Amino acid sequence: MVSKTAQAPLYERDFALWLEDTVARLKARDVDRLDWDNLVEEIEASGISQKHEVESRLKTILAHILKRCYVLMPDYFRGWQVTIRTQRNDLKRLLKKSPSLRNHLLAEFDEVYQEALSEVGEEYPETEFPETWIFSRDLDAILTEIFWEET
Repeated sequence: MVSKTAQAPLYERDFALWLEDTVARLKARDVDRLDWDNLVEEIEASGISQKHEVESRLKTILAHILKRCYVLMPDYFRGWQVTIRTQRNDLKRLLKKSPSLRNHLLAEFDEVYQEALSEVGEEYPETEFPETWIFSRDLDAILTEIFWEET
């Protein structure tokens, strides 16, 4: 008697082995034996994951810029600035590898800003933050400018 696990497709039994097998089949141009449905699903998921990662990094950058500009807690400034620098560097690296994600970030900017605003608003309810982003929306500026010197 064959167990249900043994009958399950490789994708469900051992994902890492499925990846190795799929790569081998692609390299061999063995397109007739590819697990197309799961391959398409994984490629789509990878794209969604990349978009989520750049959105998350942008949200962190925006939230920490808001904190640095509007929350009057000098003992925290350095930590916020370190986080901004780290996230900027990581986001620059991601955008260098996938430049088309710049357009995605620009399209999602307002929504990402509102999420960042909501988070910092909950953390610092006594602080008034701007309802809309008042600084440059140019992505290069967001990744380089020291906005707190402007306020």
